[in-house]
Amino acid sequence: MQQAPTAVRTPAAKVVEGVEGAVTTVLSRGLNVRHIRFMALGSAIGTGLFYGSASAIQKAGPSVLFAYMIGGAAVFMVMRALGEMAVRHPVSGSFGQYASRYLGPLAGFITGWTYVFEMAIVAIADVTAFSIYMGFWFPQVDRWIWVLAIILLLGAMNLLSVKVFGELEFWFSLIKVVAIIAMIAGGAAIIVFGFQSGNSGVSPGLGNLVDHGGLFPNGFEGLLASFAVVMFAFGGIETIGITAGEAADPKKVIPQAVNTVPVRVLLFYVLTLGVLMSLFAWNEMGNNGSPFVQIFSGLGIPAAPHILNAVVITSALSAINSDIFGAGRILFGLSQQGHAPKSFGRISRHGVPWMTVVLMGGILLVGVVLNAVIPEDVFLVIASIATFATVWVWVMILASHVAMKREIKRKELPASEFASPWWPAASVVTIAFMALVIVILGVFEDTRVALYVGAVWLGLLVLAYKLWVRGGGRLRADLVDETASIPMVAERP
Repeated sequence: MQQAPTAVRTPAAKVVEGVEGAVTTVLSRGLNVRHIRFMALGSAIGTGLFYGSASAIQKAGPSVLFAYMIGGAAVFMVMRALGEMAVRHPVSGSFGQYASRYLGPLAGFITGWTYVFEMAIVAIADVTAFSIYMGFWFPQVDRWIWVLAIILLLGAMNLLSVKVFGELEFWFSLIKVVAIIAMIAGGAAIIVFGFQSGNSGVSPGLGNLVDHGGLFPNGFEGLLASFAVVMFAFGGIETIGITAGEAADPKKVIPQAVNTVPVRVLLFYVLTLGVLMSLFAWNEMGNNGSPFVQIFSGLGIPAAPHILNAVVITSALSAINSDIFGAGRILFGLSQQGHAPKSFGRISRHGVPWMTVVLMGGILLVGVVLNAVIPEDVFLVIASIATFATVWVWVMILASHVAMKREIKRKELPASEFASPWWPAASVVTIAFMALVIVILGVFEDTRVALYVGAVWLGLLVLAYKLWVRGGGRLRADLVDETASIPMVAERP
């Protein structure tokens, strides 16, 4: 008698049918450390550097370098906390599930959905920046047309298998990393050899950092104001934690990625902006397009503006790709917890949660409307709202980590393999800094809308949880180590 097809079930609820037309409900592990490093770089080095840095420079002047250093140090501590949890629990859903396990199901629900909100808002900012970059070549074409085109293109790309997606993201990110390194090296050469900086009439040199009003031309208040854009620029680096559910060897690749990417991001931001403000007076950097393109136009290098515009376009594509990936994987985890519709847990035969791609495409259509209605004001508004969501998620990551460390001590559990340094002092200081950033958003009028939107969003999430989450969704997440369990085989008729 022919043996019945079997179903293999892992702790991550994977179902692989022994017949054609298999349906899986767990993500495939096809990402290696190279993919993960560059995916995190792809999300964290993008619009915030190539476009948003102009707004930060205008607010703080050269002191913006201190803002990036302080913000980078805080983000590194967030990533070490997330890395410790990801190595201990390499599960799909990442910090959404960690919050549910250590802070309670309501916290997990709010954290997961706020991250989805963050990625949606950041993606809208990224597609907005993309449309602005395209305007450098096609000024007569309305922005919303470019936004619509890129939504359709990247929606199709995100339906590919995760390994193919990882390769594409690797090459996207590699292009902009090479461009940044070349820009730093070229800018340093210009400073050393003392070339005239084109149309500006300003001689390049480190003196430009203090010759136009000093390091703090807008005072300490300007430095504080810049944090709204600076922290937005680092948003997305937490994608490293999300990749744990699809990493081939999470206990090896996550520590490597966490230890290297935040430092590289910080160096890229600080060195790049330091070179830019040494080449040009900081107060000559406008908000009309990428400051990179503007500066190299001023240097009189004929093809450089077009080359750099192509680079920043690639950067935007990379960032949007990472945004869609991150939101989709968190939605997948939410569906497994009972915190989102079960349809978001549906996986294509390529191992991709296709319903989440459809949802993100629909959300990005909001960017089409915004760019059609308020094209001039949309970026700062979106960036400040995204900063609120980003910082909130980081605070929840830190709070989950604190709760986990306390439980480890209370229950005398085995120590973590990848423990966060300087515990607990660094975590306390980092949480206090994140609270300061949220206060700063409310202090300045041009970013205050972020607090209003954020408060309404959190209120709606609490209401949604009370009204719609039932059954298993009201229980704390059970964090099973998916990489350490032996699959169980069960026959089906």
